[in-house]
Amino acid sequence: MAVKIRLRRMGDKKSPFYRIIVADSRSPRDGRFVEELGYYDPLKEPAEIKIDEIRARKWLQNGAQLTDTVRALFQKAGLLQKPAGESQ
Repeated sequence: MAVKIRLRRMGDKKSPFYRIIVADSRSPRDGRFVEELGYYDPLKEPAEIKIDEIRARKWLQNGAQLTDTVRALFQKAGLLQKPAGESQ
C-alpha cells in the first residue's frame, strides 16, 4: 500500500479549509484516510498551518510520500530542510 500525506478539502464554496491527512494513494481526495495530522487555513492572514510534528515524522520515517503542496507547507512549518541548491 502506497501511503501519501496530502490535503483533504473542507469548508464551504469559496472558503476553503484543508486538513493534512495520511491516506492510501488510491483513495479519492476527500475519501477514506488513515490519520489526520493537522490543518491548513489559507484564508487567514498570515495563512495558518498546524501540524502534529511527532506523528508527521513517524509517517515520514515509515515511508509516506508527501505531495508537492504538503511538502511546501512542511517547509514553511520548519519540518523539512530545504534542498541545498534552492534559494529563499
